[in-house]
Amino acid sequence: MKNIVRSSITGLVIVTLMMAACSKNITGRTDHIAALAPGDNDLNAGNWMPILLAAPTDIVVAAPVATNTPDYIAQVNEIKAWQQDLTTEEKDLVKYWSAGAVLRWNEILRTLVAKHNLPPYQNEDDTYPFPSANNPLAYPQFPFANPPYAARAYAYVSAAQYDGLVSAWYYKTLYNRKAPYNADSSVNVLIPKSNLPSYPSEDAVVEGVSVEMLKLLFPGDQDFIQQKAEEHKRARIISGANVRSDIEAGEALGKAVAQKFVARARGDRAGAAIGNQVLWTQLETDCIARGETPWYSLESPHRPPMLPLFGKVKAFLFDSVTAISLRPGPPPSTSSQQMKDETEEIYKYTQDDTREHYRIVHFWADGVATATPPGHWDAIAAEDFIKKNYSEVRWARNLALLNMALMDASIVCWDTKYFYFNPRPTQMNPNIKTLTGIPNFPSYMSGHSTFSGAAATVLSHLVPERASAYQAMAQEASLSRMLAGIHYRSDCQTGLDVGKNIGNYAVQRAQADGAE
Repeated sequence: MKNIVRSSITGLVIVTLMMAACSKNITGRTDHIAALAPGDNDLNAGNWMPILLAAPTDIVVAAPVATNTPDYIAQVNEIKAWQQDLTTEEKDLVKYWSAGAVLRWNEILRTLVAKHNLPPYQNEDDTYPFPSANNPLAYPQFPFANPPYAARAYAYVSAAQYDGLVSAWYYKTLYNRKAPYNADSSVNVLIPKSNLPSYPSEDAVVEGVSVEMLKLLFPGDQDFIQQKAEEHKRARIISGANVRSDIEAGEALGKAVAQKFVARARGDRAGAAIGNQVLWTQLETDCIARGETPWYSLESPHRPPMLPLFGKVKAFLFDSVTAISLRPGPPPSTSSQQMKDETEEIYKYTQDDTREHYRIVHFWADGVATATPPGHWDAIAAEDFIKKNYSEVRWARNLALLNMALMDASIVCWDTKYFYFNPRPTQMNPNIKTLTGIPNFPSYMSGHSTFSGAAATVLSHLVPERASAYQAMAQEASLSRMLAGIHYRSDCQTGLDVGKNIGNYAVQRAQADGAE
């Protein structure tokens, strides 16, 4: 009977969380946007500075056949054959994917993060199981896409897409093969025409990169990922945008570039971030030895701390010495008057639970079954990037800058959290009733604030006319954690400050990468 009850409760919790996820639009309002028609194709992007590739020519792409050869003519005829009797589903596929390859795969990634952002339920013996990459379909499914894991996923996918497209742009301008609708005027083109060379296909590069990275990050979802990939490639041929050799060359390039990022990911120390019981105990012991009250899980039974060694993960924008230097000074002592005052401030906030407070807390909650705070900022960025009508390569570059900053923010933030091991307001004052769930890791500094400070800084550089709006969003995201009763003021202000410092590293890269 106990197993039946426990199973029922677990099922109810999962259903409830998935319903909550559906209440927040993961992908943003992009279902009916127009096809991407860049005002500037960034034809010089083959000269931009890549992230992992030493040069755009690291991966060799063979020269294409000429557009007057029988082989090419046969490929054009394949497009015409597809177009003779298009179904409504096929037309919808073209419309969906024509909005932008980088945008759509970022949305797919956000959906996968939300699907897997579910903390596992405890075992019968009140211990907790951990997701295993070696057995991804067993309960709990791998991964548990918590905020640090999600930030890392967004960074790897975006950075790999960017490097793939820089290389693609180099070969596009080198070989300068016309798009099929420019090579044969009888091709019925279903997307906006462009002067961008079609070989290798930029869409296929993004698809190839994304498939390889997502197979690594979400190994239990390969059927879904492959389905999206096949739909994407088919849409490009149906639309008249690419012949098959454009697609095949682009996909091969994307997969080859992705392998460089896969190799990096396998060695970036994220696999050891969970730690073990000896480490968890040592963190508490060290905190007590400093004369402070240590953080502990308020769940029953106590849940192990989330990713206490994520602060050791290899960052993208700076080295490990710099990462440690970005760690802020200590929070107020748990025995200090400042800590008492800050705890009282949070208690008063939670007593004043107005409708506006609830709105702010709910909008920025980004808890279980959501795309997490980094995904929320990706959605904010995407809505603004759509309006800018960027080329695919600039889309990729800008999301890479944003997401590398968000990943590195998570590294510095998690290093800080477990270095100080500071208790949350509800631990210092049990009378505080939170307006959202209590995260299962130490308080100082606020992850939301660190993510938001970094994101607002990067986006303010990329879209300067929106800088004041991004800063206001970051302030509100940070405030939401105080209103919710789960962070002190010092957690939030420090997080914003450190996030800004991290974001500035991405800005420095942007100023030097040749795209501005």
